[in-house]
Amino acid sequence: MPTTKHPLPQVVSPEEWEAALNRLLIKEKEHTRARDALSAERRKLPMVKMEKPYVFQGDEGSVSFLDLFAGRRQLIVYHFMFAPDWKAGCDGCSWVADAMTHPAHLHARDTSLVMVSRAPLEKINQYKTRMGWTIPWYSSYGSDFNEDVGATTEEGERHGECLPPR
Repeated sequence: MPTTKHPLPQVVSPEEWEAALNRLLIKEKEHTRARDALSAERRKLPMVKMEKPYVFQGDEGSVSFLDLFAGRRQLIVYHFMFAPDWKAGCDGCSWVADAMTHPAHLHARDTSLVMVSRAPLEKINQYKTRMGWTIPWYSSYGSDFNEDVGATTEEGERHGECLPPR
């Protein structure tokens, strides 16, 4: 039974439904083309040279920013929100990590993917083990990497795009 809080859509004939669907598909295609154009603009953004000698802690010990590339031409750094004083990682970031698949397709495109958090490595590894993830995950604990790229501000951890290093 429909409620006034969440009324159900109108019931129509199959022909009316198909016409409504076709109108929606036109709008969706316009939206897709606009998103594709915006994505192309993003890919053309200039790069910023990372000159500061950032050091991260990983399972293999201390590594440099360049080491995160693992010999590949491109690097995707996912800022996984997990502050040093948090008991667990961000719920939304955890959902994203759950959805990450094997990196073979990225590697075939000469691209590495790593996650970076401010939590100490021991905390990261406990959470990573609990969640069953194998994604390379590094700690930036004690460095100013996250602040420099705008992933952490005075207000705390931040979703979205990071800024160039300051």
